Amino acid sequence: MTTPPQPGAEPGTEPGTEPDGRPGTTSGTTSDPRRWSALAVLLLVQFMLILDVSIVNVALPEIQGDLGFTPSGLTWVVDGYVLMAGGFLLLGGRLGDVLGRRRMFLAGVVLFGVASVACGLAQSPAQLVTARFVQGIGEALAAPAALGLIAMLFTEHGERAKAIGYFGGISGLAGTAGPILSGVLVEFASWRWIFLVNIPVAVVALVLVPRLVSAHRPSAGGRIDLPTAAGIALGFTGIVYGAIQAAEESWTSVLVLGPITGGVLLLAVTVAYQARVTHPLVPLRFFTDRTRVAANVVTIFFFSVFFTQFFFVTLYLQNVLGFSALRTGFAFLPFGVMIGVGIGAATALTPRLGLRPVLTTGTIITTIGVLLFTRISADGSFLTELLPASLAVALGSGLSLPCLGNGAVTNVTEDDAGLASGLQQALQQVAGAVGLAVLASIALRRAADLQASGVAPGAAIVDGYRLAFFVGAGLLVAATIAALTLLSPGTDDREQPPAAVA
Repeated sequence: MTTPPQPGAEPGTEPGTEPDGRPGTTSGTTSDPRRWSALAVLLLVQFMLILDVSIVNVALPEIQGDLGFTPSGLTWVVDGYVLMAGGFLLLGGRLGDVLGRRRMFLAGVVLFGVASVACGLAQSPAQLVTARFVQGIGEALAAPAALGLIAMLFTEHGERAKAIGYFGGISGLAGTAGPILSGVLVEFASWRWIFLVNIPVAVVALVLVPRLVSAHRPSAGGRIDLPTAAGIALGFTGIVYGAIQAAEESWTSVLVLGPITGGVLLLAVTVAYQARVTHPLVPLRFFTDRTRVAANVVTIFFFSVFFTQFFFVTLYLQNVLGFSALRTGFAFLPFGVMIGVGIGAATALTPRLGLRPVLTTGTIITTIGVLLFTRISADGSFLTELLPASLAVALGSGLSLPCLGNGAVTNVTEDDAGLASGLQQALQQVAGAVGLAVLASIALRRAADLQASGVAPGAAIVDGYRLAFFVGAGLLVAATIAALTLLSPGTDDREQPPAAVA
């Protein structure tokens, strides 16, 4: 092992200089307060990136009316973004390792900002969905680079755990703030502003990050594995497309099984290709750390439900209980407060107790909350049916998210910091996309079958939501089992040393 370089500085260069020897800013040592300023900007950008997953939910009816989306086509406004983000996050993480993390972060912010303008000005479904795809690619470049920069900026273990915990927890806060901000913008301005509000954040990041974080001379070698990135993105796109078709077709229909089978086969070919290439996008050695594997497995189950519950609760509030966009947005405010409580508790408790007890407690509480959602009814009440469930899901999610972020980057080397963050965030997005497609199709199919048998539309829709929540609770039980079995009882975040350069 060698001593880690100064946070934010180039390996092999003197502090305070750029890679070519010119004077420049450094991220500082452990006593340099600029690292916390840099963290604030990186968290702001991460908040913006995750916000764009949930902010569209409340605005979907307005978007559909203005641009003429079909019900199935409207799903792509959500899934188009998360699919491209998840499909290319691994590539984005590796690009940061190979070409430089600050460079990739800034490139991703630029691409995301330009695509946000295109979303806000879209005049047709095709234009909006295309722009959402580009937004997702922008996130794929910026998000893993941001977490890689944090790993460089904070080399002292206690500070790094806290910083990464904040980074992981910001996803939950952004998911909560999305419906609230969307409700305000739709009510008082236009749905277009849910995309245009990204522009000031992008400008702030482009101005401040070069001042707070030095350029990173990449120490990772190897080629950039484009075929694998394309295979992952196209494979999961096929699976999601087939699952969305299941809302209107039988699960045994060729329109459903064809895309799903094709996607699975493409992913299998991609995995086989990875085992043969000299410079794989995800080296097999990366999966030798038990804690990282456990965190990633739990992430798959957890996020297949986490983002999806926003989708169902939003539709229930507006389409069943008759809430306005503004009232729907503010209905998520208690969720935001409670998830903040959970994040604060996890950040304080994980260094003392370790990942396993905090994470399993979080997934158990989240499971209870999702089961409470199955109590909703066509003539239900927000206070008695939704609020208790929302608070439980929020607390459990707040406890879980920082643990997943810390577990994903356990014992990573300097060279693999971007890869580790890219993999974990890719799993978040892809699991969310697949979970939404599958659970939404289950709910819509159930509602259609009940309506065909004479059940009132409102009651049929609610019954479909309840079935989806039951399935989601099962997925969270699987997450809890994975956390209990894959994480050893001795897994303790205090014992994990800071990542070093091999």
